[in-house]
Amino acid sequence: MTKNDYVQIGTVTTTHSLKGEVKIFPLTDEVSRFDDLEECILIRNGKEIPVTKERVKYFKNLVIVKFKEFNDISEVEGFRGAGLFVTRENAVKLEEDEYFETDLLGMEVFDEEGTRIGSLEEIIRTGANDVYSVRAEDGKEILIPAIKQCILDVDTDEGRMKVHLLKGLV
Repeated sequence: MTKNDYVQIGTVTTTHSLKGEVKIFPLTDEVSRFDDLEECILIRNGKEIPVTKERVKYFKNLVIVKFKEFNDISEVEGFRGAGLFVTRENAVKLEEDEYFETDLLGMEVFDEEGTRIGSLEEIIRTGANDVYSVRAEDGKEILIPAIKQCILDVDTDEGRMKVHLLKGLV
C-alpha cells in the first residue's frame, strides 16, 4: 500500500501505563471516532505495524489506547512519534468541503487567474480557522486562511487548489 491509501488519525506521544497503553495526540476533528476504531496501522520509520484497538479512554486533549498486540510498556516504548493511520475505507466519511490533510498537503495552489502561487506545505490550526502555509516559487511563505472567501476550489483528484488572495496576504 502507498501513503495515499492511509489517513493519519493521530500521533503517539508517549506510553501511559505498564500494561502497554499509549497516549495519542488526535489529528481528527472527530475525536470520538476512536470509539469505533478497530484495525489501524502504526507507522514509524517507514515500518508498518497492523494493530487492533482493545480499549480507549480520553484524557484532556489526548486519547489513551490499548492495542491487543501489546501488553507491556517495554513493547510500546519505541512507538513515540509513530503515526496512527487507518485505511481510507475505515476513515470517517467527509462532509462537503471537508478534506483529509494528507490530500491537501503538497497540493499546487493557483490564484483566480490560474497563476501558480506555490505548494501547500503545512496546515496551521489556529482555533478560529485553519491557515494554509503555501511555499512560493521564491521560497517565501504565504499564509492563506482556510475560509470560503479565500479557498475557491479544491480538486483532490488533480492535486490543485484555487484561491482568492485577500489584500495584504502577499
